[in-house]
Amino acid sequence: MAYTINEECISCGSCAGTCPVGAIAEGETKYAISEECVECGACAAVCPVGAIIAP
Repeated sequence: MAYTINEECISCGSCAGTCPVGAIAEGETKYAISEECVECGACAAVCPVGAIIAP
C-alpha cells in the first residue's frame, strides 16, 4: 500500500517536486499519490504540515 495524503494538505506542492518516480499529482482539493509510489518516504519528509501518512 502506498503513502497517502490526508485532508490537512495545503497544496503547497513540495511533495510532488521531491517524488523520485513522479507518483504525486495535484488533485481538485489536495495532492494525491498514485499506485506508482515506491514508499521511499521522501514526500513525507518535506511536507510542512504532516499530511502524508505512511502505509
